[in-house]
Amino acid sequence: MSKALGLDKVQNFFKVIKHNGGIFGSIFKQFRQDELKYGDLVGEDKYGNKYYENNYYFYGKNRWVEYNEKVFLNYDGSQVPAEWFGWLHYKTDLPPHKDPNRPKYPWMADHTENKSGTNEQYVPYSTVRPKIQPWVPPKKS
Repeated sequence: MSKALGLDKVQNFFKVIKHNGGIFGSIFKQFRQDELKYGDLVGEDKYGNKYYENNYYFYGKNRWVEYNEKVFLNYDGSQVPAEWFGWLHYKTDLPPHKDPNRPKYPWMADHTENKSGTNEQYVPYSTVRPKIQPWVPPKKS
C-alpha cells in the first residue's frame, strides 16, 4: 500500500537524511560531494576513505567512495588505492580485507595519488639545451 501511494520514497528520503548526519550533515555532504546516498559501510582504507554499497541502486551506481574529510573539495579518483579500485569497478566482489588470495609482496610500492597540476607535480630536470625557441609576441611601441 505504501509503495502504491509513493510513501516508500518519503521513507527513503528520511533514511538518507538520517544516514548522512541529519539535516546539516546532509547539506554539508551535498555541498561537498554533489549527491546524497545511504548504504552499508563495506570498509575503510588507510587514507581514511570510506567505501559503501547499496544494492537498492542500479548496478554500476551501487558502490561508491566517500573521500576523507581532510581533503575537503580537493578529491579525485587517483586517491583510491588499487585494491579498492578493483572492488569499486566490479573486478572483484570481495573487498580487499576479505580476499584471502590478494598477494602482498615486500617489493610492492605504497599507493600515491597523482600530483599533476599541483605544486608537488613531477618536473624532470634536463641539462640539454632546448631545441625550439618559444615565440615571443612583439612589444608595441
